[in-house]
Amino acid sequence: MDQTIKLWGRATSVNVQKVAWVIAELGLTCQRIDAGGEFGGLDDPNYIALNPNRRVPTLVDGAVTLWESNAICRYLVGAYGTPETLGTKNIAEGAQADMWVEWFQNNAYANFIALFYQVVRLPPSQRDPERKTKILDAFSATLNLFDQTLEGHDFISGAKLGLGDIPIGSCLFRYYTMDIPHRSHPNIERYYETLASRRAYRDNVMIDYSSLRGSD
Repeated sequence: MDQTIKLWGRATSVNVQKVAWVIAELGLTCQRIDAGGEFGGLDDPNYIALNPNRRVPTLVDGAVTLWESNAICRYLVGAYGTPETLGTKNIAEGAQADMWVEWFQNNAYANFIALFYQVVRLPPSQRDPERKTKILDAFSATLNLFDQTLEGHDFISGAKLGLGDIPIGSCLFRYYTMDIPHRSHPNIERYYETLASRRAYRDNVMIDYSSLRGSD
């Protein structure tokens, strides 16, 4: 049986990037298959059989088929992580990491995506400067807790990269490269520099997104 992990999704998707980053950090072999966006393929019956939501990413690992990026990341860390990589020593440590996955998804992700649309994806004629400012204020305020928690730590769970770093880390490249005023979050700025020093992050997250820019 073919045990090579297969990942469907375009390289410019943040949700695909977070999975690809985890795979790289774990040192796993993966075949990524372009899908979604300009590549299409989401309405193909074979793809729908894997992912009835017709979205990306989708991961197949032997007999395991998964969609929803955070669930995929949890699976990969649980199946292949070790305390030296993204894994944890015990259930309590795992829950702490998972807490930050849920925190970002429930408190910050919607504003991040809305901001990215206002700054990048929408055609300039459809952008709303007032709405952009409100979204940026809300997103920046949410980051305050993350910044405070990083004080004295390299990563959100302590001294090493963990699952809790993946969702927010996957968005920071776009946040810091968007043409917006960036509020002062010194610990997150240091944290982002640490992430950018990792090859797995540079190769899978720091991807040019100019093809996503809207135009009139």
